[in-house]
Amino acid sequence: MTRRASRPPLDPRLLRYSPTARTYVALTAAFAIAEVIAVIVVAAMVASIASELIVDPDARALSAQAGHLTVLAVALLARAAMTFGHDRYAHRASARTITELRCRALDALTDPDRTTPRDLLGKREHASTVLLRGLDAVGPYLSGYLPALIISVVVTPIVIVVIAIADLPSALIIIVTLPLIPVFMVLVGLMTRDRTERKLATMSRLSAQLLDLITGLPTLRALGRAQAPAKQVAELGAAHRRSTMSSLRVAFLSGGVLELLATLCVALVAVGIGLRLVYGEMSLYAGLFALILAPEAYLPLRRVGMQFHNSTDGMTAAREVFELMESAVPRPGTATRTVAVAGAKITLLDVGVHGRDGWAPYGLDAVVDPGVITLFTGPNGSGKSTALATILGLAAPDEGSVLVGSVPVAELEPAAFHEQVAWLPQQPVIVPGSVADNLALFGALDPDGLAKATAATGFDDVLAGLAEGSDTRLGAGGVGLSAGQRQRLALTRVLASPAPLLLLDEPTAHLDAAAEASVLAALAARARAGDTVLVVAHRDIARDVADCVVTFPGASEATGDVGASEATGDVGASEATGDDPEVISCDKTR
Repeated sequence: MTRRASRPPLDPRLLRYSPTARTYVALTAAFAIAEVIAVIVVAAMVASIASELIVDPDARALSAQAGHLTVLAVALLARAAMTFGHDRYAHRASARTITELRCRALDALTDPDRTTPRDLLGKREHASTVLLRGLDAVGPYLSGYLPALIISVVVTPIVIVVIAIADLPSALIIIVTLPLIPVFMVLVGLMTRDRTERKLATMSRLSAQLLDLITGLPTLRALGRAQAPAKQVAELGAAHRRSTMSSLRVAFLSGGVLELLATLCVALVAVGIGLRLVYGEMSLYAGLFALILAPEAYLPLRRVGMQFHNSTDGMTAAREVFELMESAVPRPGTATRTVAVAGAKITLLDVGVHGRDGWAPYGLDAVVDPGVITLFTGPNGSGKSTALATILGLAAPDEGSVLVGSVPVAELEPAAFHEQVAWLPQQPVIVPGSVADNLALFGALDPDGLAKATAATGFDDVLAGLAEGSDTRLGAGGVGLSAGQRQRLALTRVLASPAPLLLLDEPTAHLDAAAEASVLAALAARARAGDTVLVVAHRDIARDVADCVVTFPGASEATGDVGASEATGDVGASEATGDDPEVISCDKTR
């Protein structure tokens, strides 16, 4: 069992990652000092007024207490104003801090130099839960628990010293009983921490399952089975309710225990003062002053106890965010070279990528030549899309290397390299905006090339059917277009691109036979013009158009041998059945 690393109540990483948090902590400490001054003044004025009213009949006139009452009113107003001002600032500062942490985490997770798409896929569900819902728990921690913690560190020692000056026995009682509150906080916290972490893990799992259900809902609705997951959704909701109620029960229990303990401690101080007043061992003013200040010594720790549940939620969420940021480690800055992709061969040398389901691909040797269409085909899960990701530099192979010309992809400067690549993933990227904005998403396109591309993909007919043509607004993920129309838009964007390297993953998905033939013919024309075209597809029509076919083995077969390569026409083929497979090269031009 791994031993859990202990963390302080205020994680130093919070101050390191958030400038707002640093300012907030400093201002909270200043507010605490001002508040303790106001508290002492209030206690002194109340004790003076009460003792004089009791022992001095001449002091019972309003005019005799005018000075005390004025100072008391000013101190009370000052304390109220400081409390209001700090609470108002605390909520704003906590919101800004959450925004800063969320942005820094997103920057770390989406930075290709720190997090590869492969790594992001493994932590996507957990990261979405932590950043979208879990991080909101940092708000109560910052606005409730953290100020109480700072005030307890600043106010409590000062109040005890002032009480000791007025009445040393009362101060000693407070010093002896005060540690009981942190002891009980620790005991409750040990149970609360584990429950909070389980709640966050449960929330992450339930959110991931619910997102999967929502993603598949359009398909279920099309099949007339939209009500089928209703039972599963109800079960997910019940599991989330049980997890939340379990945490709330612990929160109420901890608050009640600490309130009772603080009340008993103040009662001990009051009994001691009462006995000494009876026997004349202290003045009435000193007794009242110490008695009024005694609850103020316990109050900060009582606030910490009341906010302790918020601290466990907030610190758990913050720790998860810090771990997400720190898990995205910047890769060594060796990717500084550039290469002209036009006319360069793409060489995959013994490429292997290990994922959750094993190696896919494994030991892949292939050469993607310019001027021809190279086809990657094979069963699902065999690593075809992953091979494209290694060529793009989005995934680092666990074995082997990928060369563009003679330069390893790992050494290429990403921005300069990607400017020379047009990539169509399985799920086309459609951002909120107009159709024209999405067509020019990766740069301005030549009007003539765009016209040819829209004709080849059939997207010109789509534009003609839209009420506002290319000015039609689209929602996130392409809402406003069908799956086939989104595919045509993305294909148009790729075919109109002047990039010399085209990487297309299932480009003819959601297209009819006529559109599929037209798109493949356009890709063949790009290849004849000298561009490098690499296509991932399963259909036989793609095999007929391809100049070179690289067949990936199934995941169970990828245990050490490279997938077989087939080449159409006179292109040499590699059986790839030995331990030292030969490189696949396609030299024929159609």
